[in-house]
Amino acid sequence: MEEEAFEGTLVLEQLAAIGLRDEFFDAIDSDDFQKAKALMKRAGVDAETIQTVLEKMEAADGEH
Repeated sequence: MEEEAFEGTLVLEQLAAIGLRDEFFDAIDSDDFQKAKALMKRAGVDAETIQTVLEKMEAADGEH
């Protein structure tokens, strides 16, 4: 999944605010859905947005 897909999004802003942006991209790059979900929860991302991000991760599997 490309970083550009998230640039400027509220998800990244929330993750950056607590210093987890790079860790989140590491989770995406390694297709670690559980870690990505846990990091978004820690950042206070709402459940609907988390689900959308996970669906985008799944759809992009193998394209990064």
